[in-house]
Amino acid sequence: MKNPIKKICAVHDLAGLGRVSLNEVITILGTMGHQVVSLPTAILSSNTAYKNYRFMDLTEMMPEFIEHWKELGVSFDAIYSGFLGSPKQIHIVEDLIRDFDNPGLIVVVDPVFGDDGELYPSFTLEIVDAMRKLIESADIITPNITEAAFLLKEKYPVKAMSTDQAKDWCRRLADKGPNIVVLTSVPDTSVKKRTAVVAYDKEENRFWKVSCDYIPASYPGTGDAFTSVLLGSLMQGDSLPIALDRAVQFISIGIRSTYGFKDQINEGILVERVLTYLKTPIPMSSFEILD
Repeated sequence: MKNPIKKICAVHDLAGLGRVSLNEVITILGTMGHQVVSLPTAILSSNTAYKNYRFMDLTEMMPEFIEHWKELGVSFDAIYSGFLGSPKQIHIVEDLIRDFDNPGLIVVVDPVFGDDGELYPSFTLEIVDAMRKLIESADIITPNITEAAFLLKEKYPVKAMSTDQAKDWCRRLADKGPNIVVLTSVPDTSVKKRTAVVAYDKEENRFWKVSCDYIPASYPGTGDAFTSVLLGSLMQGDSLPIALDRAVQFISIGIRSTYGFKDQINEGILVERVLTYLKTPIPMSSFEILD
């Protein structure tokens, strides 16, 4: 049966404190008019930016959720995975994608496992190997350049990344399965103090680029928010370049709205203050078509 409102299964952890993971996914996709069905991978007292957080692993419960949804005859318009804490969780997501496959299903994988050239603490190359397998089942992936480097077994570009190199990485990642690759946190070498998102649509054989000014601040959850807006926009019927524009501008506005509140750094960007931007019919366009 067709869902009257787009139903998106979100496989993320849930933090009690902090604008990250399911907190952001539910808020953003709900604001954009979609229903989120949550498959929590873990429950935390706060996001991991805080010290001494409490943690409960829900790996053993995940198949129970999935089995119940099968009994109910639930169908999804999209499956969207974020932070997965172990190869076992990745394998569960592979089963989820297989069991709920349908002709219109969109699978989005944000391969969250590293940044700044390194894996996150407690992660090993075993999770990278498992993620390489998971992206074979994805329609869209959104790695940052660290995650892309690990997935491709490349060296991390410490200072700069040319547009040609970004395009090459996108194409090679697309060769592994996904139709759309969105590479984030790309240093924009054409303009000082700018970063960019570079995307590749394999079916159209076309590259897109959206740049934004660099702001000297780092907030947890911006990757979750970016991919959520991107998916929500595509599910509304927007084109890929418009969805990229909307996601990049949302993050940029969110960071600008938060910058200066020093006590907010660990909690993430002030999403609540900028949600109305998601209601804009078409964002101010800044995308480039790359040759």
